[in-house]
Amino acid sequence: MALGKKKAGERREPKFGFAESLAHLRLGPQDRVSVADDDRPKKPKAQAGKSGGGGRGKSRGKSRKKGGLRSLVTRTVYWTAVAGIWAVLAVVGIMVWVGAHLPPIQSLEIPKRPPTITIVGADGSQLAVRGEMAGTNVSLKDLPPYLPKAFIAIEDRRFYSHFGVDPMGIARAAVANVMHRGVSQGGSTLTQQLAKNLFLTQDRTLTRKLQEVELALWLERKHAKAEILELYLNRVYFGSGAYGVEAAARKYFGKSAKEVSLVEAAMLAGLVKSPSRLAPNRNPEGAEKRAQLVLAAMAEADFITDKQARAAIANPVYTVAPTGAGTLNYVADWIGEVLDDLVGQIDQSIVVETSIDPKLQTEAEAAIIDELAAKSVKFKVSQGALVAMTPDGAVRAMIGGRNYADSQFNRAVTAKRQPGSAFKPFVYLTAIEAGLTPDTIRQDAPLDLKGWRPENYTHEYFGAVTLTQGLAMSLNTVAVRLGLEVGPKNVVRTAHRLGIASKLDANPSIALGTSEVSLAELVGAYAPFANGGLMASPHVVTRIRTASGNKLLYARPSDPPSRVVDARAVAMMNTMMQETLQSGTGRKADLPGWSAAGKTGTSQDFRDAWFIGYTSTLITGVWLGNDDNSPTKKATGGGLPVDVWTRFMRAALQGAAPQPLPGGWVEAPATIAQSGPRGETQVMNVAPPSGRAPQPTRANVRPEADTGLDGWLMDRLFGR
Repeated sequence: MALGKKKAGERREPKFGFAESLAHLRLGPQDRVSVADDDRPKKPKAQAGKSGGGGRGKSRGKSRKKGGLRSLVTRTVYWTAVAGIWAVLAVVGIMVWVGAHLPPIQSLEIPKRPPTITIVGADGSQLAVRGEMAGTNVSLKDLPPYLPKAFIAIEDRRFYSHFGVDPMGIARAAVANVMHRGVSQGGSTLTQQLAKNLFLTQDRTLTRKLQEVELALWLERKHAKAEILELYLNRVYFGSGAYGVEAAARKYFGKSAKEVSLVEAAMLAGLVKSPSRLAPNRNPEGAEKRAQLVLAAMAEADFITDKQARAAIANPVYTVAPTGAGTLNYVADWIGEVLDDLVGQIDQSIVVETSIDPKLQTEAEAAIIDELAAKSVKFKVSQGALVAMTPDGAVRAMIGGRNYADSQFNRAVTAKRQPGSAFKPFVYLTAIEAGLTPDTIRQDAPLDLKGWRPENYTHEYFGAVTLTQGLAMSLNTVAVRLGLEVGPKNVVRTAHRLGIASKLDANPSIALGTSEVSLAELVGAYAPFANGGLMASPHVVTRIRTASGNKLLYARPSDPPSRVVDARAVAMMNTMMQETLQSGTGRKADLPGWSAAGKTGTSQDFRDAWFIGYTSTLITGVWLGNDDNSPTKKATGGGLPVDVWTRFMRAALQGAAPQPLPGGWVEAPATIAQSGPRGETQVMNVAPPSGRAPQPTRANVRPEADTGLDGWLMDRLFGR
C-alpha cells in the first residue's frame, strides 16, 4: 500500500499545525457515510410514456446544485471566521505594540499643571499670566450647569454611556466624512481629547490615534466620569494662550467661568473646534454662528428647552473683553527673561510683584499708539517705544512697540539704535567734571579731523557760545570739541559709570552718539541727573512669592545706592538741560508748574528720533523710528517724541505737587578756550555781562539739524 494512504478501518491520528489542521478539516469522498439502498428515500416511479432516464438526470442536477450551494455557504462562513480571528489577533498585536511605546500604564499619573506665573502691578492688580497652562482649576460643582453640558452636547453626546471610545460616534463621523469627501467630523470622545492633551502630542498620525484610544480606556477605568469632565474643562486649549475654561472666560469675556452666561458658555464650547478661527474677540460673527449650533445641540439633547435655545439665539447677549495692543506682554516677556537670574528654575506657581503702574501703562500705550496713528504716515515712522521710571530705577511703564500682536520684538529693551544728540549729556558731564561750567565759552566753528568734518545742519555756526547754549541747541562742533578736549575714553567711562551697558567706541564721533544703545539703559543713565547723582539700574520686579503665599522667593535688596556723580555737577547739568526745554530743541515739552530737563536726539539721515526728559519724580524716554532702520521723513527728537513725552508726562504728573530738580549751583565767571601760539589750548576767564553768558546773535547763530530746530526756533531766537 502506498505510504500516506489510509487503510479501510484504520484510525486517523491527529496532526498539529494550522495548515495541517485545515487540510484535515476538509471532507473527502472516502469520508462520506455509505447509506444502504434500503435506507434511502424512494422516489416515485416515472409515469408511463415518460422517459425515466430524463427524470433521473434532472434530479441529479438539482442535487448537485444544492450540494454546491451548501458547500459555498460553508466555505464563506469558515473563511469569515478565519478572517475575524486574524483581525482580532492583528488588533491585539497592534495594541500591544502601541502600548509598548507608552510609559507603563500602571505608573501613569495625571500630570500636574505646569507652574503659572502671575504678574501683578504696584497696586496689586493682575497684569498678565504666563505659563503653558495659564489658568486656575475650577471645580465642576462651581460652574453653571449649562457650561459642561454645552461641551457634552457639541463634542460628545454619548459621554455618559460609552467606555472611553464611542464606536457609534466613530461610525457616524466616518459616514459624514465619506459623504463630504473629506474630514468634516471627528469621532474622538471627550476622554480621548483629554488623553491627547494630558499625555500626547498634537501630531495627526495613526500611532498617536491608537495611543489616544488606549489611554482613553485607561482613564475611564481609573477615573469617574465627573473627574474626567472636570479635568477636560480645566485642560482643554481655547487659543490665545488660554488653557481651561477659567483662563478662556477671563481672556475673552473678562470674567470668571463661574459667571458666564448661556451664550458665553456656548461660545466657549464651540471654540474648541478651532480656537484661532472662532475666537470671539477676532471673529465675533463666526463665534456667534458656532454658538448657535451648540445651543441647538443642547436643546436636541434636552439640556435646555427649545424656548431657551431660541431666546439665546435671537438675543445673543455677551461681552467681549477688549484686546488692546497688548503692550503689557512686553513687560511680561522682560520679566520672563530675568526670572531665572532671580529665582532659578521654577517648579511651582508663583506671583511676581512689579513696579508697573497700570494707569501709567495705559497712558503710555495710548500716547504711543495715538500719536503714531495720527502722524506715522506724515513722518514715515512705523514704530515707537517708551520707558518711564522713578529716579531710583523702578519702571512704572514700558512700551516695547505699538502692537504686541503684530510684533513681539521689544524695542525698549532689546533694540539698540544710535542715540544721536541724546548721548551728548555724557560728553558735557565729563567736561563739567573736568572743571568747566555751564557758562564756559567754546567755539562753534568748522572742524576738520583728518578728513572728517562734523558740522551743523545749515553749515553755519554760532561762534562763541556757552556750554549751556551748545547743549540746549545741540551744536555738533561744540560737542566734538568737548569730546576731544576731555578724551573719548573718558566720555565712554562716564557713560558706563552712569549705567550704559552697551559697548561704546572711544572715537571722536562718540560725542555725536554714534554707538548704539537701548532705550531702557539710556533712560537709566539719565536717572542720576534726577536723583542727585546716585546710581539707578532700571528694574521691574520687586518681590516674588509662591502662589500660596507661604514662601517669599525674592525681594529686591534695599541697599543704599552708590554715588556716581557729584551733587554740584548734577546741579550744573540740570541747569543746562533745563534750558533745552525752555529755549532749546525741546521747547515743545511743556509741563506747567514743573521743573523739567532733558535732551533731544536724532541719528544720521533721520533714522531715529529720541527724547529723554525728566522731573524730580519721573524719567521718561521715547524712541520713534522704523525696524528696518530706514530713514524717516525728517522726524526729529524735538518733534514727535516730545509730543508723546508731553502727553504722557502730563497724565502721569496730574494731581502731584511740583518739586524742583536737584540744584544749588551758582554760576561763576565764564571761561573761554583758544589756541595758543604753539597750538595748545589756553583757558581764560570772562565775566559774563549781567551775570549771564553772551547770547548768540542773528549774524552767527544757526541751529543743528538733528535737533529738529526749524522756523519756530529761529523765530524764538531772532524774532522772525
